Amino acid sequence: MTEVTTKPKRIQRLQIGLNLVVQLILIFFLVSAVNWIGFRHYKRWDVSREQKYALSDKTKRFLNTIKGKVRITVFFSPNTPISGDVSSLLTEYQYAAKGKIDIENIDPQRNLSRAKEMFDKYKVVSDESLLVIDYEGRNKTVKASEMAEIDQSGVALGEGPRVTAFKGEQAITSAMIDLVEGKKNTIGYVTGHKEPSITEASPLAMINQQQQAGSPISVLKTFIENENIKFQELNLFNEPQIPAEIKTVMIVGPQYDLSDREIKLLHDFWDKQGRILFLIDPSAKTPKLNAFLNELGVKVNDDRLMAFVRTGIEELALIRDVQARFLGDSPVTKRLANVRALFFGGTSSITLQPERVRAANIRLQPLIEAEKGYFAETDYNTNDQAKLQANAKKAGTAPLTIGVSIEKGGSADERVQMNSSRMVVVSNATFIQDNALTQDQQALDFISASANWLLSREQLIGIAPKVPKTLTFSLNEDALRSLRWMILVLMPLVFVVLGTAVWWKRRA
Repeated sequence: MTEVTTKPKRIQRLQIGLNLVVQLILIFFLVSAVNWIGFRHYKRWDVSREQKYALSDKTKRFLNTIKGKVRITVFFSPNTPISGDVSSLLTEYQYAAKGKIDIENIDPQRNLSRAKEMFDKYKVVSDESLLVIDYEGRNKTVKASEMAEIDQSGVALGEGPRVTAFKGEQAITSAMIDLVEGKKNTIGYVTGHKEPSITEASPLAMINQQQQAGSPISVLKTFIENENIKFQELNLFNEPQIPAEIKTVMIVGPQYDLSDREIKLLHDFWDKQGRILFLIDPSAKTPKLNAFLNELGVKVNDDRLMAFVRTGIEELALIRDVQARFLGDSPVTKRLANVRALFFGGTSSITLQPERVRAANIRLQPLIEAEKGYFAETDYNTNDQAKLQANAKKAGTAPLTIGVSIEKGGSADERVQMNSSRMVVVSNATFIQDNALTQDQQALDFISASANWLLSREQLIGIAPKVPKTLTFSLNEDALRSLRWMILVLMPLVFVVLGTAVWWKRRA
């Protein structure tokens, strides 16, 4: 029997080498593709406590509307207190703009030739750190002092300047809106009926204004003007008609009624697809203005909203300031849905009569409702607590409306853009005055949203960015007691138990 021997198979080194090269090429292209996809399509999250650089919805929606290219040139020296903040914030702008923003950083102390070239181009004359925003040949300067509030009180003691509030997003977005939209939108502020002033007054003048027509609304004016809107005083008594450049008329708490001629000007403006923001002072007698609103299906009732709150076991206190919430069914307030706000001073209820004006293609929509527990008191000057408590018990549970939007023409579908007459009415004129609000209150956001809706700039309706706040810890008595037990008893007890367990094991 012969033994059959098999010849060993030759190793195909060339084939193995080719396979290896192909594998390496495939791995290289796979890694490159993953990196390219990751570079072009990625997501960022801000998980910081303050979210200092997270852009607001308003800014993001505005960046989505930009058609051209925005160029931002940054002239910040490294020792500027907010240079790092500005750099981080502009990175968020670049990401949100999706390639529509180019940024160049120039250190004016090191790159003198480039800085001089750009200074000459943009005609910069300030030595302060700043940035220049350029859009289609138009440019605007934003200084470091406009982007932050800096406390210099510690410099004399050898400490550095401290940033107390970073407002970079407000300043940069405002400048971009100015450049992209070009001409400012104008709001005509009606005067001549003892309305609050729109200018900031001196302390002595402010006392006189509060005695005459309430606190000014200069804070609101500054806030709104940062959105490319200009306030212009409008005395209807001197005008043959409302000027064409005025897109929206604002009437705030007139103490005296308008004349027949002024009412006719408002009628004509409304009929020509005009826009009106009307804040009513319930204590003023304005029958002609109320009749104008009544024609549109909005009746301002002669009452005041009140509520009783329990301050003790048997004690009740009457409050006249109204706690209310914004409804989310309207484009004006959809981003303020269920946000609460306090309306100081007198507030009356509003009755809507949509059936009566539906034939005229007028749509009414409530914007603000008082919280449960409030009742509308017609005898609001009485001091008879028993009578007021009885009326409160007899009051129904129907919601009490204090803000409403009116639209004539147009379309109920937000996706369909059509010309229309628009109006926002609130039965309180005190909540926007300087002594009733600060920069982070809801009143500013509501008036901003109302103004943008009236100006057909729905994409800019949103909540304003918040000023960063200092982290503080406050512990009540119960929390302190729990912390004391944890430190003095629980933590030592853990080590006692561990020591006892070790001793017992060794003893066994």
